[in-house]
Amino acid sequence: MKNLYASNRPDYFKLLPRLVVMLFIFLPGISHAQVFTASSTCVNDSVYFSMTNGTGVDSVKWYFGDPGSGNMDSSAYRRAWHIYRATGTYNVTLVAYCAGVPTTTQQPITIVTPVIYDFGPQDVTLCEGGSMLIAGPVIPGANYLWQDSSTQSSIVADTSATYKLKIDGCLIPDSVNIFFTPIPEIDLGPDLVLCTNENIQLDATAQNCTYVWSTGSTEPTLDVRTSGTYSVTVFPEGCPSMFFQKTVTFTGPEYPFSLGADTLLCPGESVTLAPNVPEATSWLWSNGATTPSVTVQGEGPVWALVEINHTCSVVDTILLDYNRLRQINLGNDTTICKGNFLVLTADFGNGVYTWQDNSDQATYYVTKPGSYYVHAKIGRCESWDTISVTFTDTLRANLGMDTILCRGEAYTLYPRGAGANYKWQDSTSVPFYTVTRAGLYSVSGYNECGRTVDSVVVNYKECSCTMYFPNAFTPNGDGRNDYFRPVYKCPVNQFQMSIYNRWGERIFYTTDPQVGWRGTFQGEPVQMATYVYIVDYVDGNSLTPVHMTGAVSVVY
Repeated sequence: MKNLYASNRPDYFKLLPRLVVMLFIFLPGISHAQVFTASSTCVNDSVYFSMTNGTGVDSVKWYFGDPGSGNMDSSAYRRAWHIYRATGTYNVTLVAYCAGVPTTTQQPITIVTPVIYDFGPQDVTLCEGGSMLIAGPVIPGANYLWQDSSTQSSIVADTSATYKLKIDGCLIPDSVNIFFTPIPEIDLGPDLVLCTNENIQLDATAQNCTYVWSTGSTEPTLDVRTSGTYSVTVFPEGCPSMFFQKTVTFTGPEYPFSLGADTLLCPGESVTLAPNVPEATSWLWSNGATTPSVTVQGEGPVWALVEINHTCSVVDTILLDYNRLRQINLGNDTTICKGNFLVLTADFGNGVYTWQDNSDQATYYVTKPGSYYVHAKIGRCESWDTISVTFTDTLRANLGMDTILCRGEAYTLYPRGAGANYKWQDSTSVPFYTVTRAGLYSVSGYNECGRTVDSVVVNYKECSCTMYFPNAFTPNGDGRNDYFRPVYKCPVNQFQMSIYNRWGERIFYTTDPQVGWRGTFQGEPVQMATYVYIVDYVDGNSLTPVHMTGAVSVVY
C-alpha cells in the first residue's frame, strides 16, 4: 500500500510559485460593486468566471487580460470561461450593465502549473466509525483548499467522499475516494431443534463482506439439513473479522407444514396467514409475532417457526409480492406551449387500459387542452388517475418601429404580445408607458413557453408644423364639440389618422385632416371611454414626416 503521508516527498515542491487566489485590487477610477470568482488557476484548464451577485444585471462583458488569445480574450456570457495557455498574472475585467449603466470591476488572477502529487490508492474502504489522514504536499506559503473548504495541508477523512485538493487555486490531478463498510448486524438466531426432514437456511448476508463457513462454503447463506454446529467467519472490508455459530438438531417424527403458495397482492392490500396446525405448542413469525395467525402488508419473504407437541419445530417460508400495476400518476395539472404535445403514460405491461375517449393504449398523446383520465386493470388489480392540461402561446412582444416625434409630444407604448407577466425597462409593470423624452425603451415578458423582449428608440425634433388634438369631445349631436379632428395652421400632405379601442381594434380611419371622427363604429355610437389615435403626415413646408400618438376620451 502506498504511503499517504508527505514527510518524505522531494523538496522540489518548495520551488513552486506562490499566489493568493482571488486577491481583489482596487484601482483608481474603477468601481467594485460587482466582484467575481474563478473556478481554477491552472494553465491549460477551462477557467470559469462567475459574478458573486448578479442581481439587476442586464448584460455583461468580460475581458480576460490575455491579448495573445486573440478574439477569445473577451466574452458576453454571464458565466464566461477562458483557457490561459501560459503561466503568469492576468488582469480580468468585468463590465456589468444595470439598467444600461455600466459598472466595471478588475481583479488579477495568477495562472500556475498544477502540482503533480500521488495521494496513494485511489479507492480506500474503511470500517464504519473509522477515519484516515490524507496528507497533501507540504509547500511553505501555499494556499490549500479541500473539497469541503478546509484549508490545511492534510485532512481527516471520516465521511464517504472524493477527497480533492487545490493548491493556490489549482486542482491536483490525483484524488482519493473514501468508502465506509457498515458494521455487520448478523444474527444466525438461537440453536434449533427441528423435526425430521426439515431444512433451514442460515443467512450471514451483510454489505461489503466475504464469508468462510465451517463447511468450506464461501456463500453468504448455507442450507442445513443435518444435525451439527455450524459456524461462519465474516470478513467486512476495512473492518475486523467476525465469528458466528449455531447448533441445529434434527429429531422426532416428520410433520407436514406449509404456509401456502407465494402470494401476489394488489397495491395497498394485506394478507392474513392462518395455517391450521392442531399440534402447535408455540409460534414465531418473521415479524416477531407469536400468535397462530398474522396479517402482513409489504413485499418480501414471510416465515413461521412452529413447535410441534413440545418436541421439535417445523418451518416454512412464502414470498409476498405486489402486482406490477402501481398507483398511476399522470402528474400534476400542467400548462404546455402551443405546437408541443404531452405524453401521458400508464404503462405497467400487459393489461387493459381505457382513456377518457375509450382509446386503449398504455400511452396517450395530448395535443389540445382538456381533462384526461385513464383506468388500468391488470389481473384483479385496478388503478386510475386524472390530469388537466392547458395550452399557452409563445410570447412575441412588439412595441412598434423606432420613431421621431415633435418636441413636447407624448408617446404611448403598449406591451402588446408581452403576456400578463412583463416589465418595462425601469422594472415597472404599468399597463402602458408614456414617453416624454428621447431614449431606448423596452419591455420583457415571460410565460411557460419562454421569454420575449422588444425595444424601440424614440427621438425628438423641432417641428415647424404641429397639429393639436383635443383630449376629449362630446359627440352627442348638440352642434358643439361633436367631431374629433386636428387643429393646424400649415399645409399638410399624406395625412393618415387611425383610432383604436382598448382591445387594439381600429374603429376609424381617414386620410383627410378635415374629416373628423363622430364617435361611432359600424354606424353605432361608441361607449364612453378613452381611445388611442395614431397620426402620420408630412409637413408641407419642410417635407418632414411627422408621427403622433395620443388618447382622446368620448364623453356624453
